[in-house]
Amino acid sequence: MASGPRIRNGRPTSKDVAQEAGVSQSTVSLVLGGKSAGRVSPATARAVQEAAERLGYRPNAAARNLRLGTTRTVLLVVPTLTAPFFGSVYIGAARVAARHGFGVVVYPPDDAGPDGGTAGGPAGSPFAAAHEAIDGIIASSMTREALRGFGPTPVVMLDSGPAAAAPTVDFAVEDGMRAVAAHLAALGHRRIGHVAVALDEWTFRARGEAVAAAVRALPGGRYDRAAGAIDVHSAREAAGRLLDLPVPPTALVCDDDLMAAGAYKAARARGLDIPRDLSVTGFDDVQVAVALEPELTTVRLPARELGAQGMSALLDLLEGGRPGPRSLPVELVVRASTAPPPPRV
Repeated sequence: MASGPRIRNGRPTSKDVAQEAGVSQSTVSLVLGGKSAGRVSPATARAVQEAAERLGYRPNAAARNLRLGTTRTVLLVVPTLTAPFFGSVYIGAARVAARHGFGVVVYPPDDAGPDGGTAGGPAGSPFAAAHEAIDGIIASSMTREALRGFGPTPVVMLDSGPAAAAPTVDFAVEDGMRAVAAHLAALGHRRIGHVAVALDEWTFRARGEAVAAAVRALPGGRYDRAAGAIDVHSAREAAGRLLDLPVPPTALVCDDDLMAAGAYKAARARGLDIPRDLSVTGFDDVQVAVALEPELTTVRLPARELGAQGMSALLDLLEGGRPGPRSLPVELVVRASTAPPPPRV
């Protein structure tokens, strides 16, 4: 074995490992690249691995990826960063990605932020050439058309509808809204207001259509709707418009738990007690649902599982597979924010 090489800048290279093990650089590449079986003797492979360990050598992942024509980076595109739901989606995707040597970068193309407004417009890539910077895209609660700025990059759509022109992973959001409507109807509510997300995306259209149909099917059922951004201030204004109707609803169904917090504010600004005077429901079951007082009746969506399933589908797609559509069940979680309507109504 050769004597230990002089290592510059404290960062050993494959050449240093080759000198330490007394072999060629090509042999080091074969061994550390996992391609030495049948081409390098076990004793030589062991010598290379031991030399690399002694020197603390780590392969240059960026250079390796460049040679392979891959970045091992995935872009998670979400409509906003103000909703905690999308943080859970990221966690689920990132955990699966890490097990396969991928990283995940989050990108909100048109995030309205805390001041209101809408998000979810056409997304321009944050990269000069998306196909050179990322291997694939996971897009949550958006349309395929909104990603046209990314070119032919492989895409998996989350919570975006079974008709999306890409592999999809969806929630059964219609079932969730039907469960909410049935719960409120069983309590005696017939005038139900919908605090809706002002985004023209499948997931929010599906929620709205499901709750509207369920309420209108009730004997004496009345459905009213007001839309806003996914933030407390905008939702407070939307809920206030419903509560100021000549005949206001006795229950508010919100598309998002954060919007339900805005509905709480609107109710209390008008002297209404929740749930004695007004029932409120949310959607997602993020941490704010149990931070509110009273705790919020909501629909639990397995957000981390959505991200995990989306990343798994994208890995399958990148390996040449054809992942089919997947649908994840949802669950109504009844807490203290819902009760029978007051007797006088």
